[in-house]
Amino acid sequence: QVQLVESGGGLVQTGDSLRLSCAASGERTFSNYAMGWFRQAPGKERELVVAINRRGTSTYYVDSVKGRFTISRDNAKNTLYLQMNSLKPEDTAVYYCAATYDIGGNYYYIYVGSYNYWGQGTQVTVSS
Repeated sequence: QVQLVESGGGLVQTGDSLRLSCAASGERTFSNYAMGWFRQAPGKERELVVAINRRGTSTYYVDSVKGRFTISRDNAKNTLYLQMNSLKPEDTAVYYCAATYDIGGNYYYIYVGSYNYWGQGTQVTVSS
């Protein structure tokens, strides 16, 4: 199993930047997990923001964040990051990191149901 703890959320203005972090801990090696960032706005379903494979060599971004958000991972530090630039009010949501064990592959996963482990979430609020 893996435990995930997000941090870095906050209240910012349109156009500002934030960097989210997700610290992983547990018995299994962090580099054996494919990871993702999801978000959920009030009254809406949880949605993928970006996914990354376990080696950090392949990513998938939803169109709404392409060119503004960047995912990265430091497997030596057991940490996943999300750099968010040019933030917009529509980015306001609770952001979650998620993990799925992928020892036999090197894929990213884009569906909520593909992930077994979730953090508690961190609130990002972008004011206009």
